Amino acid sequence: MSDSTPTAPQGEIVMRTLAMPGDANANGDIFGGWLMSQMDLGGAVLARHTARSRVTTVAIDGMSFLNPVAVGDTVTCYAQLLKIGRTSMRICVEAWVQHYTNDNHVRVTSGIFTYVAIDDAGRPHPVKR
Repeated sequence: MSDSTPTAPQGEIVMRTLAMPGDANANGDIFGGWLMSQMDLGGAVLARHTARSRVTTVAIDGMSFLNPVAVGDTVTCYAQLLKIGRTSMRICVEAWVQHYTNDNHVRVTSGIFTYVAIDDAGRPHPVKR
């Protein structure tokens, strides 16, 4: 994750959805918690595929909200695997939006999500390589 504003998303598309009125505050801006939830779901898609098992989120590092998300915006989450530990995976997840009136894509936030591979009983187990 870089402090400079990237001009293109990094990683693969793991989630795409529309920001709906029920996810917004009184000003029409989407709640940050909703956006973080979408990013967590998207990161989990890559983590599950990598671990070939259930995963759980154990940490989120370094999120800053750079631009607002409006009702009707298309939100796309991109994920990139940064590191695989014995049972954990660090994944950078970026959220980009496209307003329905134009083709411009704008990064709204990014963060490093850490997931742990777990078995059916919820205990950590090694990530399959």
